[in-house]
Amino acid sequence: MGAIKASIGDAVLTFMWVFSASTLGAVTSVIATYLGVQGLAWASLFITTFLVFVLVFLFSSIGDALGGASFNPTGTASFYAAGLGPDTLFSMALRFPAQAAGAVGGALAIKEVMPKQYKHMLGGPSLKVDLHTGAIAEGVLTFLISFAVLLIVLRGPRNPIFKTWLLAMATVTLIVAGSGYTGPSMNPANAFGWAYVNSWHDTWEQFYVYWICPFIGAILAAWVFRVFFPPREVKQKKA
Repeated sequence: MGAIKASIGDAVLTFMWVFSASTLGAVTSVIATYLGVQGLAWASLFITTFLVFVLVFLFSSIGDALGGASFNPTGTASFYAAGLGPDTLFSMALRFPAQAAGAVGGALAIKEVMPKQYKHMLGGPSLKVDLHTGAIAEGVLTFLISFAVLLIVLRGPRNPIFKTWLLAMATVTLIVAGSGYTGPSMNPANAFGWAYVNSWHDTWEQFYVYWICPFIGAILAAWVFRVFFPPREVKQKKA
């Protein structure tokens, strides 16, 4: 029952995440226009980073309320590979499809309700380079974000506000760095949701670039993290 409950929580959270995160471009544009800074790249970048900070903080709280729900399969895989959390191969076999299904629902929903003038900002990640370059880029980017998340969450500042701000900055930095390669996604569920909407979810390109390589990157990041930051031994008190 625990794995099934976790899968349901993941589906709900991923639905909400894809729906909300897909509005970042439109909301950034609205805020920048309102403030009169729409022509300044640094201002739009700061607004986006702040919005990501709000989303990450909010969704971390919702995920905790749902019993540790996650909206990113590679995040789940990296914590498992690092020897953290209660997941098993069986639970992940249930959670990953649930996350993908939630992402499909979120992408379909936001496409229906997004105002017409902002619909061109939707579409999800897409490959902008050749297949193998894109696969390597997505794998490297997922390695970096997975390592950053492990480092910040487990060895970073204790203050939750500062910790979330660091996560937001890391996320936006890598999104900007990978924008000319794969989008990027760094989240197979999110990529699958939009690929389903755009009818290329069952292609080798989607599976190779946005599933296989990100999982390799996430697991490698966890292993590297364990090498540099081995689990702390719990000292047992002598009787």
